Order: sequence, then structure tokens, then C-alpha cells
Amino acid sequence: MTTSYDCTAAEQRAAGLEHAQRAIREHKCVVFPTDTVYGIAADAFSPVAVTLLLASKGRSRKMPPPVLIPRLNALDGLATDVPAEARRLAEAFWPGGLTLILHAQPSLDWDLGETKGTVALRIPADDVAQDLLTITGPLAVSSANRTGHPAAQTAAEAEAQLAESVEVYLEDGHRPVEGFEALPSTIVDATVVPLRVVRQGAISLERLRDVVPGLLDVDGHTPAGPDQDTAGSGEPAGTT
Repeated sequence: MTTSYDCTAAEQRAAGLEHAQRAIREHKCVVFPTDTVYGIAADAFSPVAVTLLLASKGRSRKMPPPVLIPRLNALDGLATDVPAEARRLAEAFWPGGLTLILHAQPSLDWDLGETKGTVALRIPADDVAQDLLTITGPLAVSSANRTGHPAAQTAAEAEAQLAESVEVYLEDGHRPVEGFEALPSTIVDATVVPLRVVRQGAISLERLRDVVPGLLDVDGHTPAGPDQDTAGSGEPAGTT
């Protein structure tokens, strides 16, 4: 049975987080706010839950969801061969609107879809999201909408699209906060050298290059101008 909680009220927020934690343990999906848009989440280590998440959105395994994590120290538990430049970007922009594509730890028992051995990681800068991730651990998360439809900016908008395929909806108002443009996270492919932006979003190229000057833009160009195009792992569609 689907339940919605008003997280602007302390008691409902506590009850909603508890219910969401239980739903994640039971391999069900939940919807919650992030700093970009609302996301639909499932246990990243449950193939059944990830399959349900993809089915709820109407997506195939060819578009695997990224993984949201609660803390920077989770990075090395989920990814391997993390480049120093990627680590600097994470330290500079997490929590925040930056997703890093990295080589996944080969020993992990998970199935996010056709990832080609990579994982897309992010720490969201949102209190409700942080509270949920702290009690659940890493979550496979995608924007809370049916594929091809606008990303939900409230839990009510998400429920109108996803209905009873989601167990718990955590409502905490408009995301991003009203008055701010709804931008997805910027995605950087850190499995290639040089690192490359594969989707421009909330974090500008200029800010990223303040930390990693040689970062390639989405066209594969260096700061000085056009350069050889560098093949990347591709963009995880629907990323929050």
C-alpha cells in the first residue's frame, strides 16, 4: 500500500523515514527529494529492487541507475582505481550536483543493469536525502518520473506518474527550491583520461576546471580549444 508523508512536519518526517527504511529492506521503491529533482530509489544491492525501479520508470537495463551515497568515505567501497582528479572533484563538489562515473568494485554483489563495469556515484546536498541515505546506505536512484515525461519536482508529481509502483513518498516541497532552475547533476566520466564531462548540469564547466584544469567538455575539447574526441562510458539517462 502506497503511503505519502509530509516531511515538513517533524513527526511525519520521522515516520516517513522509518517506513522508507523498511520499504528499502523489503526490496520496494521509495520517492524522496534530492537537491536537483525528486528521485525514485531502491536498494542498490538488490537485483529485484533495481528491476522494480527500472520497470516503474519504463526503462530497460541498458539505462542503469546511478547510486547515491551518504558520505565521501563510501567512494572507495563502491569504486576502484579512483583517479586523483576525480577524488579532488568529489572533495570539492560533494555533497552537490556532480555525478562521477567510475570503475565499479568488481567484488560487489549487485546488478544495476548493463553498466559495462562502471558505476555513477553522487552525494546529494539535501537534508531529507541525507537522512534517508544514512539509515539505508547506498541507493540506486533515478529521477522520479516515467521515461519520456518531465522529472517530478514534488512527491505529488511523482505519485501522479509512478502511482502504486512506489511504497513510500516523502514530500518536502518543491525541488529544487522554488526560484531556482531545475538542473540535473553534471556528469563527469572519470574512467577515461583526460576526465570528460558527458552531461552539463548544475555544476558549470568553469567551476570544474578550477579544480581539474585539463577536464574535457562534452565535445571532447580541452580548455585551449578543440582536441581529439575521447570515447567515454556514456551518460546514465535519468540521473538526478
